[in-house]
Amino acid sequence: MNPVICMDESPKQLIEEGRPGQSIKPGREARVDYEYVRHGVVNVFMANEPLKGKRFTQITEFKTMKEWAQFIQMIVTEHYPKAEKITLVMDNFKTHVPAAFYETFEPKEAKRLWDRIEFVYTPKHGSWLNMAEIELHVLNGQCLNRHISKIKEVEEEVSAWQEDRNNKKCKINWQFTTKDARIKLKKLYPSIYA
Repeated sequence: MNPVICMDESPKQLIEEGRPGQSIKPGREARVDYEYVRHGVVNVFMANEPLKGKRFTQITEFKTMKEWAQFIQMIVTEHYPKAEKITLVMDNFKTHVPAAFYETFEPKEAKRLWDRIEFVYTPKHGSWLNMAEIELHVLNGQCLNRHISKIKEVEEEVSAWQEDRNNKKCKINWQFTTKDARIKLKKLYPSIYA
């Protein structure tokens, strides 16, 4: 088993209502005041295996190399312990580097993780090719599209969303073909004929 996993992350502001809104009434929509109290930001890590309809999330306070390395370790150790090699598709963000393993773990563990992963980076300005970005968009639209003020509540909401999507084995209907890629991404590939 050699799964292909797409990975990305997104910030989520922790926001509390400044004033209570007005609930929905017959003939009138609910109203939310524009004032709010900001309680910082959390990071939402997303990994998904698009061909199986699986996704894995983790909420962290920060978005550093350490958090990224720990998230990848969780994917490798807990979700794919028997996988010989995992193909990991992600963007070129500065924390998405194998050196993060060596900064976070003992050398033996860092090497174990390094040996289990084949890194595939999306082209610069082509992160939209990463299907985890689609899953994050779905998560934001279905679950995180309102004010949430506490990290614990974000964790609970995202966990419930993940369980529901995984139980339904929701897959991405990816329609971008190799032919489309050769046309749209032509400038990213070297020309054979000068």
